[in-house]
Amino acid sequence: MPDGEAALTLWRAYVPRWAHLPLSGEGASRFGGRWNAVGTLAIYAARELSTAWAEYNQGFVQHPALIAQLRLAGARLVDLTDDAVLAALGVDAGIHRCEWRDALDRGETPATHDIARRLQAERYDGLIYPSFMSPGGTCVALWRWNSVDAPRLDVVDPESRLPKSPASWV
Repeated sequence: MPDGEAALTLWRAYVPRWAHLPLSGEGASRFGGRWNAVGTLAIYAARELSTAWAEYNQGFVQHPALIAQLRLAGARLVDLTDDAVLAALGVDAGIHRCEWRDALDRGETPATHDIARRLQAERYDGLIYPSFMSPGGTCVALWRWNSVDAPRLDVVDPESRLPKSPASWV
């Protein structure tokens, strides 16, 4: 997002048990993801509501989910949906078909993780990539938010309906 650009609206579907932590990134850190290694915090969100739902369920059983609208401001994102950007980075469009889970299962580093590390070293906050589960949809993987000199990510909750602790699940 260039400086001065309007905030980006994102959608995040996540496990309801974690309703009190919509911006933690801990799940991605614990298990790793397409664009983050285990141990790296990340928020995955979609730019369209329908894409958030499709990505959450991964085409399998329709699991219960909490869907939250997010507002992202001031992020430096690389748009990997743009062929010119891919070319400038020297990245082939085939990266979007990377079998990252298979690579992890074999004890290898997925190509997507190498690219993510490179972009993080160049001080990017995250990237935009095409949805695998929702053709035409786009997603954002965010590695930095809500710390000093980081972009601002807020959950849109005008009536404070989200719980503030896990006590609602006890």
